[in-house]
This record gives sequence, structure tokens and C-alpha cells, in this order.
Amino acid sequence: MHRKFLAIPLAIAVSACAQVPHLTPTVQVPDKIKGAANESLAMIVAAKGVQIYECRASRDVGTADWVFVAPEADLFDTSGKEIGRHYAGPRWESFDGSTIAGTLKERIDAPQADAIPWLLLTAKSVGPEGSFSKVTSVQRVSTVGGAAPKTGCSSASVGQVARMPYTADYYFLAARVRSASPYAALVCGPEGSSTGVY
Repeated sequence: MHRKFLAIPLAIAVSACAQVPHLTPTVQVPDKIKGAANESLAMIVAAKGVQIYECRASRDVGTADWVFVAPEADLFDTSGKEIGRHYAGPRWESFDGSTIAGTLKERIDAPQADAIPWLLLTAKSVGPEGSFSKVTSVQRVSTVGGAAPKTGCSSASVGQVARMPYTADYYFLAARVRSASPYAALVCGPEGSSTGVY
């Protein structure tokens, strides 16, 4: 008799596990830019746009350097649908209005030459509730292009702007959510994966 009643909540818990999205990173993230132990991958967002630089006078009289100003990119989900934009701050804004602001935590050189670095940023919500509002960290990986120009900046060209095309994947991490169901621990492993233990 008890087994019959137990089967119903177990079935509900298994169903809850099945509804949790299972995201697999497209690249192996180096340890230095991994998120916290209590975070898991919540969303993979692709970016296509430009990294903007300005030629500015440097401290050495008569010289100038390219200085990073801001990113400007469109954001896409894994199906290729445009879902938002990325701009100065840095900020990532969804079309539903939810927005996160990032603060640099770690950076490493990109494996590909002439590509902007891979990053780990802490994130906080700075907009209304929505698809981005629960994000706590952002990893920038799989970068292509976007590096500052190697030439073209001199004291004679101060103020010139360069818009360098780039693409990247942004991994949005969020705190793992524990199920309120007492039966979920029996059927769900970490990050909602089914363990097969009943």
C-alpha cells in the first residue's frame, strides 16, 4: 500500500528532473575562469558584434595607444534566435528588459591568435525580473577576433575610433536551485540530472 502512494510523488519528482535543461559547454572551461562550486550553467548566449577602441594619447609625450572603449554586439540563443544585446558596462540586456552588469574577476589569453581574452565576471541584476535576472557569473569563451588594431594609432591620429569585429560565447551561470520536494533527492542528482536511484 505504501509503495502505491510513494509512486505518485516519485513520478512527480522524476517529471521535475526532466524539465530541468541540460546544457553542455561547447568548450572545456579552464580552471582559472570556472564559476563557484554552487553555480551551474544556466544559458549559453552567442554574441556577434564589435569591440570598440579609441586612439588616445599615452603618458609618453608624442605617443598614442589604442584604448578599449566598449563592446557592441547582438546576442543569440542556441537556436540562433536573437534575444538581446551587449554593450558598455559591460552589460547584457535581454529583449524582456532583464539586464545584468559584469565585474571582471579573472582573465586568460585566448587560445586563438588575435582574439580577445577569455573572462570570468561576477554579475548582478540591474533591471527587472526576466531571463537574465538570476545570472550570478558570466564566462566569455570561444572568442574570435576583437583584438585592438596593431597599427594606425599615433599622435597624429588621436581620437580615431576602430570597430573590430568579434564573436564569442557567453556562458551565463546561476546558483543551483534545490527542489522543495523531499522525493527529488531520491531521483535527481546535482544540477537536476536523473541518477536512476529509486
